[in-house]
Amino acid sequence: MLNNTFLILILEIVYGIILLGVVLRIIWDTRSISKTLAYLLIVIFVPLFGIFFYFSFGINYRKRNIYSRKLLTDKLLLEDFKLEINQNKQFLKDNENDAVDYAQSLIKLLTNHAIDYSPISVHNNIEILVNGEAFFPLLIEKLKQAKKHIHIEFYIYEDDKIGNEIKDILIEKAKQGVEVRFIYDDFGSKNIRGKFVKQLRENNVKVYPFNKIKLIALANRLNYRNHRKIVIIDGETSFIGGINISDKYMNNQENQLFWRDTHLMIEGEASYSLQYIFLSDWNFCSQEKIKITRNYFPKLNTERLNFSPTQVIADGPDSKAHTLLISTIHAINLAKTDILITTPYYIPDDSLQQALVIASLSGVKVKLLVPKNSDSYFVNTASQAYFEELLEAGVEIHQYAKGFIHAKTFIIDGKIASVGTANLDIRSFDLNFEISSLIYNEEQALKLVAIFNEDLNHSERIHPNDWKNRKKTVKFTERLFRLLSPFL
Repeated sequence: MLNNTFLILILEIVYGIILLGVVLRIIWDTRSISKTLAYLLIVIFVPLFGIFFYFSFGINYRKRNIYSRKLLTDKLLLEDFKLEINQNKQFLKDNENDAVDYAQSLIKLLTNHAIDYSPISVHNNIEILVNGEAFFPLLIEKLKQAKKHIHIEFYIYEDDKIGNEIKDILIEKAKQGVEVRFIYDDFGSKNIRGKFVKQLRENNVKVYPFNKIKLIALANRLNYRNHRKIVIIDGETSFIGGINISDKYMNNQENQLFWRDTHLMIEGEASYSLQYIFLSDWNFCSQEKIKITRNYFPKLNTERLNFSPTQVIADGPDSKAHTLLISTIHAINLAKTDILITTPYYIPDDSLQQALVIASLSGVKVKLLVPKNSDSYFVNTASQAYFEELLEAGVEIHQYAKGFIHAKTFIIDGKIASVGTANLDIRSFDLNFEISSLIYNEEQALKLVAIFNEDLNHSERIHPNDWKNRKKTVKFTERLFRLLSPFL
């Protein structure tokens, strides 16, 4: 009996020491106060499981430096790049542009080496692609035209009709001698892990999962996902946006749910930035050391390209700072007349929520477009817990009712616009590997304004009084789910 009591005491002391160590690690490692408190509560009040949960979902890779974007670059080529960057800066000074002048502080923020440096490109042709039916035919056309290399990276790639059509093109191009590299997220694209990937590899397509899920680190790797959706062809043409490779993005008779999304095709210098991000991701997941050469960053004929200044912003656990969150808040703070935001998931941290509240209270017209019916009940319910504060501040919230809206865009004062992969939620800003493009061009911004207004025609506006008078049980459920928002 005495031995059992002594053993229990020893176990309690050991557990207490472990718990203290975990508590100190949480306090040291976790940036967000709300997340810190949430993890502390769960490890203290839910013995053993709480510690397991933290080590599965709470490790801060941003501090661990497990990933680096540094690439090997030829010295002469590096000098060429520096010269081109300086020429672009001078070009911007010499050519007046209202959008660039308007966003000078934002541009400077994103070219500050204290955070991740995002160079601004000048010469770009940009085409806005609405939905899969616009994106997929153009993507297929450009893939077939590839002469040197194809680099493709997606969060979700399905083994379905469009997935196999693109796969066959990749195999055919590889047979023609084109270098084909393919990165997929091991969680989002789990149904292509076996036969599909094997067939690509057997036909000289180089394929790697970005962060392979292994049993020993299953949960943590599930938590950190590569949410990027990019394609780079011959270093000149690229695609970026919200559309994954899946039949559900094609609005045809076979799909009952209408899927609204936005993507971009870029021809020009912004493709360099996307290429740089892809090659960094490739070196990380493949353990290769591809060196930057002109083969991947060819000289461009700028005479055929438009003046569309663009910055590509990559963010993730590899970033020095929360670049996407910082830049989004700064863009909101620039607004003088209107802010138009489309996002499928809205679970902001306090800084983003307050930025929108302050903008609206300051007289800026803020419109937020979200799905009426989400593909996640938990996320949708947690999102709605943030609406009342926004509505009280005068923010217009519209719910897209035609189908599911998956686009991730914002437009500020009809001058600057963003299209990318990041949702306005804690997961995108803190956990996922994301990428977005900021466009300083009024013509492109106004096109996105027109698309936004067309989406409003298929949406229902939430009226503040109706929202405030919802059942208390509904409000309580939303508040309960909001407590889980740091983990969603």
